[in-house]
Amino acid sequence: MAQTVDDLRNEIRQAVGRYERIESTAFTKEALAAICDAVDYDVDTDDRPSKPQMRAGILWKIGVIDEDDPASAERPFRKAELEAIAAALEDE
Repeated sequence: MAQTVDDLRNEIRQAVGRYERIESTAFTKEALAAICDAVDYDVDTDDRPSKPQMRAGILWKIGVIDEDDPASAERPFRKAELEAIAAALEDE
């Protein structure tokens, strides 16, 4: 059976040392920062960038988009993007 978006988010959270969530929620800034760290996208943890900037950086580092432009990641990750992130984290 295919994984749901919630399953994928929780798999990613656990892969980067965050806790699983029972309710369906998008990633927090802290979770996004942990994912950025896992895919080697440098973020300033003292003055954390916006969620779109971190999402764009993650997608850029795993090869889903061509540049880390926050305008290309204004919305939460789509299922295909979550699958790509989960696969990238498995490869590490």
